Amino acid sequence: MRIGRQTVKLDNPPVIIETSSIVGVKEGEGPLRSAFDKVLTDDTLGEKSWEKSESMLQKQTMLLALEKATLAQGDIDYILAGDLLNQCVGAHYSVRDFDIPFLGLYGACSTMTESMSIGSMLVGGGFANHVMCLTSSHFCSSEKQFRNPLEYGGQRTPSAQWTVTGAGCAILASKGSGPRITHVTTGKVIDKGVTDISNMGAAMAPAAIDTLLAHFNDTGIKPDEYDMIVTGDLGVIGSDILVELMMEEGFDIRENHRDCGKMIYDIEKQDVHAGGSGCGCCGSVFCGYIYRELKRHNLKKILVMATGALMNPMVVEQGESIPAVAHAVTIEN
Repeated sequence: MRIGRQTVKLDNPPVIIETSSIVGVKEGEGPLRSAFDKVLTDDTLGEKSWEKSESMLQKQTMLLALEKATLAQGDIDYILAGDLLNQCVGAHYSVRDFDIPFLGLYGACSTMTESMSIGSMLVGGGFANHVMCLTSSHFCSSEKQFRNPLEYGGQRTPSAQWTVTGAGCAILASKGSGPRITHVTTGKVIDKGVTDISNMGAAMAPAAIDTLLAHFNDTGIKPDEYDMIVTGDLGVIGSDILVELMMEEGFDIRENHRDCGKMIYDIEKQDVHAGGSGCGCCGSVFCGYIYRELKRHNLKKILVMATGALMNPMVVEQGESIPAVAHAVTIEN
């Protein structure tokens, strides 16, 4: 099934039979409000810490996906899940009440398509019938870990992005109706020397370019064959870099490129600076708006590519640059 250095074409492409998406208050004020399954009225979800809030967010999203798919826990062969927190505690604590084999993932903001990539290969290779792919992020838990306590009130730079409070869950199956994942392109770790922790778009764009070039070269698919080329959370700055440098490589993606970090918020009216970010950005937008458009057949063939900055505050403070990765999946009706 391997058709290139980084891409596989699945002979038995798995079906995305159902998704679920839950977002926070601010995300519910954006232009995609009606596309999410649930908009929270309280970002604490009734919990006593932001970390517990994020775990509860994941748990509720998983339960909702099972309910929508009319599946029981025993029908799921694997949960593939991750988040932004140290040791992926958001996912670990959310799945401890589920009697389902679990694989924890960390790809930073690329985790949604990382989970879908691995899940696709598990199902497509005959190793599972149902796989649950899940990611989340929470503005408050992420800000607390990566930048400053919220109470500090530090000023945000214009290049900074707003971490999405949201979660998305996709259930992949060997049989059923729905859009199918036909190709998986796995990214490499790319580091171009960016050191500004407040400019994730610039750090992640080179990884997106590398994976996108690998995908086009491995598959022979042209950009205009896709109704939409979706990136996870490059935001305003990263998206501009991606489009410009892809043009220099001979690929024009201006007409069909969209970025979840630009889609989830009203950039002009909401105070999010360069747009959205976080695992829950791609997770909620894909499992909400984009999956709905696929099911309605408004989209026939898309490429979804989430990007992640693979750093933590400690190594950045030690003077390290910010490596990044991007993983892509082709989804077709």
